[in-house]
Amino acid sequence: MSETGWIENAPPREAQFGDYVELLKPRVMRLVIFTAAVGLICAPVPVHPVVALAAIICVAVGAGASGALNMWWDWDIDAVMRRTKGRPIPSGRVGRDEALAIGLTLSVFSVVMLDLFANHFAAGLLAFTIFFYVVVYSMWLKRWTPQNIVIGGAAGAFPPMIGWAVATGGASLESALMFLLIFLWTPPHFWALALFRNDDYAKAGVPMLPVTAGPRATRDQILIYSLILAVVAILPAFTAIGGPVYLAGSAVLNALLLRGAWRIWRREEAAAEADHHIVEKRFFGLSIVYLFLHFCLFLAEAGLRAGGVLAHLGWPVLF
Repeated sequence: MSETGWIENAPPREAQFGDYVELLKPRVMRLVIFTAAVGLICAPVPVHPVVALAAIICVAVGAGASGALNMWWDWDIDAVMRRTKGRPIPSGRVGRDEALAIGLTLSVFSVVMLDLFANHFAAGLLAFTIFFYVVVYSMWLKRWTPQNIVIGGAAGAFPPMIGWAVATGGASLESALMFLLIFLWTPPHFWALALFRNDDYAKAGVPMLPVTAGPRATRDQILIYSLILAVVAILPAFTAIGGPVYLAGSAVLNALLLRGAWRIWRREEAAAEADHHIVEKRFFGLSIVYLFLHFCLFLAEAGLRAGGVLAHLGWPVLF
């Protein structure tokens, strides 16, 4: 019997299909699928539709494997936090040993199959992504340093690089900029969440920045990272994956992001608690839309490029 009251490896009832789906973190999987697909579509080398579909499925399975292994490792933390205590393992619907077996099996399957369908580089990058998320982030960074989200954000930033590698067999400046967009987006996105979930993280002993450095320092860091992100997010406009549509859309999105970060920075914690952190919650929601629309802009530019529109306009590629 664990300290949370659950028997770790003996769920009280037989798990249902939906419990296993939840174990794979389908919300995170959707983002991984979308960004990987954008990386693949924007790459300069065409990919057969069957190969592309198979590769994206492999990436999705790899993301699900990472989610299962993360839940296997973090079951004790999940059991304490309100946001996660209903997950399959802490709620007793799936046993830890079962989650571990599923995660390891899907990890091997996804990497081997991606190697067969695509290439060694893409498969190796997927394997490294799973390792980074489970071992580097979940097992090490998350519990030991307030930099957990800063460094660990790399795990969620690799999918567009994997998609690009499926098509090209390697990496490039363009795929690196897509990586950086997600990498720099992750800290302000999750620190905004941590500001209004601070009690949960403190109770679970997770050293998120608001817990270790306080809300004021966290607000400072959100503004700093948002400023850096805004600069980096504009750069793809002047590469082979960007163009005037991306530049205009990114400028608007970054203006909204910086306005939100500025409002968070100006806040005092007493005022935030008085209105239930409404500004922080709005910024968190905005950040999700921000990332999604940036990758939609990449797709829009790919569509224009496929039609020869940008070449006709003579849009400059500086990098």
